[in-house]
Amino acid sequence: MNDFSADVAVVGLGPAGRAVAHRCAEAGLDVIAVDPHPSRTWTPTYSAWADELPSWLPETAVASTARKPAVWTDHQRIIDRTYCVLDTPALQAALSVDRVRVLAATAVDVTGSRVTTADGSIVDARHVVDARGTLDSRDLAQQTAYGIVVERDRAEPILEGADAWFMDWRTDNGARHGEAPSFLYAVALDDDRILLEETCLVGRPPLELAVLRSRLHHRLTHRNLEPTGHEDVERVRFSVEPPPRSRLHTGRGGPVLFGSRSNLMHPATGYSVAASLAAADHLVERFRGGGRSRPIRPVHVWTVQKLRNLGLRTALALEPEMVPQFFSSFFSLPVELQRSYLSGHDDAFGTMTAMLKMFPTLPASARLAIARTIVRTPGRG
Repeated sequence: MNDFSADVAVVGLGPAGRAVAHRCAEAGLDVIAVDPHPSRTWTPTYSAWADELPSWLPETAVASTARKPAVWTDHQRIIDRTYCVLDTPALQAALSVDRVRVLAATAVDVTGSRVTTADGSIVDARHVVDARGTLDSRDLAQQTAYGIVVERDRAEPILEGADAWFMDWRTDNGARHGEAPSFLYAVALDDDRILLEETCLVGRPPLELAVLRSRLHHRLTHRNLEPTGHEDVERVRFSVEPPPRSRLHTGRGGPVLFGSRSNLMHPATGYSVAASLAAADHLVERFRGGGRSRPIRPVHVWTVQKLRNLGLRTALALEPEMVPQFFSSFFSLPVELQRSYLSGHDDAFGTMTAMLKMFPTLPASARLAIARTIVRTPGRG
C-alpha cells in the first residue's frame, strides 16, 4: 500500500483523461493519473469537425480532412463544414503524459479529493477528475457500428464524388420495412484507406453487430463492392448516455466528471473526444484559479444537455421511416445552427433555435412523435 498526493488526480487515461492530465501537467500542475492499463494502444477511429479541435493540438493528429462531407436523406446534401478523421496513434502521442506520475491500478473509490485503488493505495489531491468513460450497460441507449477498411481505389466509387459520407440513409442495406434503421458512414482514414461502416445511431437496445455486418455487406454488394472477408474490421459499441447520477459520486464531495462520463458526450451523435480536448483547458484554468479562458456558463450547459437529452428521446421514439426525414430537416438548417446543436456545449440559444427551426419543417407524423416525447414524463434525465 502506498500513499500519494498531488494537485490533480485523473482517473482513466482514455482520450479525455489523457487530455486533462497532459494539459494540467503542461500548465505546471502536479498530476497523478490512475488507470489499470495506462500503456494500452488506442485502436478506435476518432473523428471531429475541424472547428471543434483546440489550437494546441498539433496538425499531425489529423489523418485526413473532408472539406465537402455529404449526407443522403431524401437526396444528397453537402455539409459546408470541414470534417476530419484523427490519427489515433498520433493523437495518443500528442497527449503525452511524460510529466505525469502514472499508477497502473484500478480505482475502486473516487471522491472529490481522494482516489483509493484495489491494492489499497491512496491518492489525495486538491482536484479529482473521473474520466473512466460510460458504463457498459444495456439499459443505457447505445450506438453500434460494424465497419471494414478498404483500399481507396476499391472504395472510391462508394463515395460518388463526395469527400465523405457523414450519413447515408439510403435503404439499399437489406433492412426490412419497420426495422430499426442504420446508415452508411464512409471516411478516408488516410491517403490509401477508406472506412466503410454501417451504423446504428442510437438504440435501446441497439442493433447487434451481426445485423450491421449483414447490412453493410448487402449495401456494398448492391453498389458493386464485394467484401473479400480479409479486410480489417472495426466494431463499435458504447453508451451515448452518461451513467445515471445515482451510480456516481456527484455533487458536493464528488469528483469532476469529464469526457463521455459527463455531459461532454453528445447523446444524439455519440461524439465526445473533440469536446473533451477543447474543454481540457477550462479545467486547467479552474484548477489554477485563473480566468483566461472563456468561462463555462453552468446554467447554459445544463440547458443544452436537457435539450440534447430531448433530442435523444426523440430519436428513440421516432418510427424507423421518420429518421431520415428528421435528418433531412436537420441538415436543411444553416450550418451555423447545425454547429450550435452538434458542437455548442454551452450554446443554449443556438441549440434551442436549431430545434425550433427544425420542428415546422418535419412531417406531421414526426412532429406528433416529438410532441408526445415532450409531454411524456422522461424515464431518465
